[in-house]
Formats: sequence, structure tokens, C-alpha cells
Amino acid sequence: MQKDQLFTRRRLLLAGAAALGAAGTAGIVVAGSGEEAGPAAPAAAPAAGPAARQELKSSAFRLQPLTGYGAPRTRPRKLKVRKEPILKISERGRQMMLTFDDGPNPNYTPHILDTLAKYDVRAMFFLCGECVVENRELVARMAEEGHVVGNHTWTHPLLTTLDRGEIRDEMESTSDAIEDTYGERPQWFRAPYGAWNKAAFQLGAKMGMEPMAWTVDSTDWTTPGTRTIVDIVENGAAPGVVVLSHDAGGDRSQSVSALRQYLPYLLDNGYRLTVPRRRT
Repeated sequence: MQKDQLFTRRRLLLAGAAALGAAGTAGIVVAGSGEEAGPAAPAAAPAAGPAARQELKSSAFRLQPLTGYGAPRTRPRKLKVRKEPILKISERGRQMMLTFDDGPNPNYTPHILDTLAKYDVRAMFFLCGECVVENRELVARMAEEGHVVGNHTWTHPLLTTLDRGEIRDEMESTSDAIEDTYGERPQWFRAPYGAWNKAAFQLGAKMGMEPMAWTVDSTDWTTPGTRTIVDIVENGAAPGVVVLSHDAGGDRSQSVSALRQYLPYLLDNGYRLTVPRRRT
């Protein structure tokens, strides 16, 4: 409980700074912007829509067998160092992406996964390493059901207060834990609180991770009420939008309830909920 309260206090203090940072990088598009699409191209896995809500076998989305503890680490492919995080995905086909931070959490993550499974939708989960090692079965379920996971550091610190070695340890230990359970190293990184710095961009690229931010903040971390969260997501819906939500770090019952309401709304309005294509 103390950790959840600390997350909430930190977010309240940093919300303004994060919003300013996001505004300064608005307009970056993952694909179709003249940059090499690469890992940020539309997902290869089927995306859900109003006419495509059929039940699919989880094996169709299985990434690869779990590596198991102690298996040799996969050597990441180094990427070009970005100066700003990615905020959007391709607008083609009215695509949107749902993302959930700070988990997994046994009280909320299973309900979010159940709702996503009900509508055959894939999402991105940015995981904290300390939560991964306590909830490995949930990470394995994410792999089994075709969701994409990213690195959100081990303890969710404010990176701008750490030195380079501390940032590297936070990121690398989390990637190790994810690989042990999910089956591969994460290819995406999100800085806690949206507070990026040069070291985070450099280390992420060295570890084979692209920096992913968001377009629409659902503000669920402030627990403003389910209706407010729903309104923010539905009003902010547009092709290419990346939605920020949370499945841990506090009481996320509103996040769970809101997803149950806005997800069918998005699908019925022709949006295709997708995830980034896996790099090989």
C-alpha cells in the first residue's frame, strides 16, 4: 500500500512536467512519417473491429516458448538513438493502441486481460521488474494471449534523478526478468512518469528498445472516476492514438471498469486496436 501511495504522490508532482515533455514531442508518428517503419509498423497479429470479434485460439498469438530461468540471454540488436519518444502509431486503417503501465498486479491485471480477451484485442503492457518476479504467471499469460510487453524499469524511479549506472541497472534487470518469463527480451521502453533523459534514450537503444510515450493520458492514475476516464479516452480517440492507462501503482478498479465501457465503443466506431510488430 505504501508503494501504491508513493506512486500516486510522485505522479501528482510530475504530471505537469510530463505533460510539457509530451507536448514538446507531439507529432512523431511510428510509421508513415518518412522514417524507417521497422519495429513500429502495424501489428502482424489480427486487430479487432466491429465485424471481427471471433474467438481465436491463444496459440495463434504465441510468441515463442518460454526461455526458462538461467537460459542464455538474447543479444539485443542495437538501434538508432532517438532524441524524442514515439507518441503515435500509424493512422492507416484507423488504428489505435491501448497501453497499461506499472504492472502486473494480481488484483487488476487479470480483469484487464479478461476484457481484452473478450473482444479479441491485443494491447501493450509496460512492466516493472519487481512486479514481474512476483506475478510471473500473469506475464506468461500476456505472452500466451499475444500482448506485447515493454520495459518500465525495476522500481519505477524518476530517471532524471539517477546516474547512468543506476538507470542501466533498472532497465537491464527488468529486461532479464521479462525474458525469463515472457519468452523474449522487450523491444520497447517507457520512462516512468514520462520523464526522459539522454541516458535513457542511449541505453534503451543499446538494449534494443524503442522509446514509447503516449498521445492520450486517461488520467486514471488520479482516480478521477470511471466516467471521467471513459470520456477522456472516447473524446481523444483518433487514428494513430496511443492511450496511457494503468493496471497497478494504486487502486485501479476505475481503470478496469472504464476499459469495459470504452473498448466496445472504440470497436463499434471502427477503430482497430493493434500492437507493434515484433522485430526479428
